[in-house]
Amino acid sequence: MRIRLRRLYVDARVFVWRAEIRHVQGSGDCHRCIRVRVWGDGRASRALQADLLSRARPAPWGACATDGAYPSSAEVRAVITYALDHGWGPDLKGGTFVLSAREHAGQFFLPGFLLTDRLHTPDGDDPTMQVMRSYETDRRG
Repeated sequence: MRIRLRRLYVDARVFVWRAEIRHVQGSGDCHRCIRVRVWGDGRASRALQADLLSRARPAPWGACATDGAYPSSAEVRAVITYALDHGWGPDLKGGTFVLSAREHAGQFFLPGFLLTDRLHTPDGDDPTMQVMRSYETDRRG
């Protein structure tokens, strides 16, 4: 399968990005998760990675297959801008700057997504509980 790389301009600078659709198991159901990877000056630059958990309301097993959540260019631009403001150095060579939920979830916000650590560590918060808490927060205000 061919991986599609897209170009995006942020402050007159070119970034290349891709998004892979994945799924993570929560305590109540399966959730759609999009792994976004971004590079600055070529693929040898320090990569940015953000695992975006869809905020679609929890549904019975198998529902993650019908969740159509996918980040737009504007949402990827927001990921890039946030990462640049919080320590990502795309001009550095090698390595990956990860926007982890543990470090960034309290400050980073996209309306349709949450940051999750569950794709790269089993110790990450339960995706079902993350989504449910996000709706509780919406109701409170």
